[in-house]
Amino acid sequence: MQRIWLDTPLVSTMLREMGKAFLAVQGWRIEGSIDDLNKGVMIAAPHTSNWDFVYTMAMFFSQESRIRWMGKKEMFRFPFGGFMRWLGGIPVDRANAFHVARDAVAAIRENDHMIILVPPEGTRAKVKEWKLGFYLIAKRANVPFVMGYLDFKRKLGGYGPRLVPSGDNKSDMAELQAFYDTITGKRPEKTSPVVALKDDGEADV
Repeated sequence: MQRIWLDTPLVSTMLREMGKAFLAVQGWRIEGSIDDLNKGVMIAAPHTSNWDFVYTMAMFFSQESRIRWMGKKEMFRFPFGGFMRWLGGIPVDRANAFHVARDAVAAIRENDHMIILVPPEGTRAKVKEWKLGFYLIAKRANVPFVMGYLDFKRKLGGYGPRLVPSGDNKSDMAELQAFYDTITGKRPEKTSPVVALKDDGEADV
């Protein structure tokens, strides 16, 4: 498995303290924990601003969370690609979404510890509905997904309820919508609805 920031002892300690300091200065708190979870898919929502990445990484740093995250391949262009991968990033080519989901499932199955963060909106712009890649990955890998969130109104970030895909897409999406209706993104007007009631077999990342 690729080495990430947590595999660099002195640097990881420094980043942990920097993450704590940043959140403290901003007045943010972290709620919940995934310390007992070895494998899963974490939802990153709502995604409405570039600031989401900054606060998410600060959370991971402060808790020394070994979480891999998916990002559009453009983020991994030279000269920043190596750095983004070191931060735990996995480049996603949306033109080959099926392969992305397949590789994510394989990574979860093959590693003792693998939690992958997926932004289901796929962009910080408002979209008609979420993409179901996160659901497909969790279902095929037989792992739960965690409702990760950043609530800018309450200055609260954390790990919400966990849900094992039931196969009843409509019911599961309704549960997700009910939870995320309580969360306020950085730019609320860009918040996208969950909706996504199509066949999860057609899901993309």
